[in-house]
Amino acid sequence: MIKKSRLWMIFVFGIVLLLVACGEKSQEDVVKKLGENITELAGYKANVEMTMNTGQEEQVFKIDVWHKKDDFYRVALSNSEEDKGGQIILKNKDGVFVLTPELKKSFKFQSEWPDNSSQPYLYQSLVEDITNDKESKFTTDDNHFIFTTKTNYQTNSNLPYQEIYFNKADYTPALVKVLDTDGNAVVEVKFNSFELNPSFNDKDFEIEENMASATPEDVPTSGDGVTEELEVMVPIQTVGAELTEQIEVDLKDGKRIISTFTGEKNFTLVQEKRNVVETLSSPEEVNGDIVNLGFGAIGALSENSVEWDYNGSNFYLASDQLTREELLQVAQSVQGHNVK
Repeated sequence: MIKKSRLWMIFVFGIVLLLVACGEKSQEDVVKKLGENITELAGYKANVEMTMNTGQEEQVFKIDVWHKKDDFYRVALSNSEEDKGGQIILKNKDGVFVLTPELKKSFKFQSEWPDNSSQPYLYQSLVEDITNDKESKFTTDDNHFIFTTKTNYQTNSNLPYQEIYFNKADYTPALVKVLDTDGNAVVEVKFNSFELNPSFNDKDFEIEENMASATPEDVPTSGDGVTEELEVMVPIQTVGAELTEQIEVDLKDGKRIISTFTGEKNFTLVQEKRNVVETLSSPEEVNGDIVNLGFGAIGALSENSVEWDYNGSNFYLASDQLTREELLQVAQSVQGHNVK
């Protein structure tokens, strides 16, 4: 009787150990499954909230991500507080575009986006960063698989690492924390929803459809329009330079502010706001990289300049002395100053 009891206990204990062992996923198991998910993926839709803590006021904005197999992307960004305007990164069979429906403007990039840099709101980019980092660290909690990996930001060496959380239930992304050199979370990307293999309309990734559907109804497209006050923006991060001259130029349909900064490295910031929005024209060709400026605005970064649209104004920052990383730092720090 005793022997049977012992044998039964050993049998039960063995079954328990087997079940526990089967329930545990190794780093290799999870990476393999993530890779399989990406390979088999027909598409997805994600609703994302991005929070940025860059040493200034905390900024939060919304991102709606659509992806369809064969390299089609639609990434719509908007400021969740002001909810004015917004921009769309669009990739289709014709190339890579940045659309600003509020200003009826579009840029076409000669770019390898999104493959040329880490994109914390794109499923494929997160998995690629994990796969490329042979020294990545792996842990788990009750609901998530967690990876700590290196990032791939060509224009920002101050954000070298990221923590990526995947849901255990379906291996979809849940949260991303982009870390600075001290290990502090500077950027947090929260996936509020993630829909696998949704249906799309034929025109969802076309320029005309996105410009028309996202353009605010109250934006004038002809006539005199409405004259609005111009909030002049200047950078907080000036790389040691000081504002030495600010010129206001009256345009036929708006205003232009030219701010000159002088120091060890000089640069010029041009801000322009027009009261009449031009009708939609063909996309303007841009030689540069797509960069996220961190306040719901997408910029075009070249060797000597960065250009972006925000809150109804166009900005152009130029310098033959600032590095690309310094250009980006200055542009990211542009904030409200006074009203003209």
